[in-house]
Amino acid sequence: MDDVQIFTTPILDGIKIRQYKGIVIVRNVRAINIIRDFFTHFRDIFGGRSESYQEVMKDMQDDVIAEAKDEARKLGANAIIGFALDYDNVGSKNKSLLMASAKGTAVVVE
Repeated sequence: MDDVQIFTTPILDGIKIRQYKGIVIVRNVRAINIIRDFFTHFRDIFGGRSESYQEVMKDMQDDVIAEAKDEARKLGANAIIGFALDYDNVGSKNKSLLMASAKGTAVVVE
């Protein structure tokens, strides 16, 4: 079992929060390569699923969750409540950047 639990809800039914340790905010930005962008635009026109983007997003999600857990550990917490993960395109016309950001409250639960 993992030493830091993550909950998307801010209130934990049946679990007592003993101490609030602070906010956890993490970000992960990745460049998307031009070939992947080309095929994604092609799929946008004709429909279909972009498995390459989904793979990048899943990798980013895993990295953000691991980093959030590390930050919670540094604060002395064993859980994160109110955890929310978001994706944004932060690129320009010439370069695609994808950002995953997450936030939550580090707490100690019983």
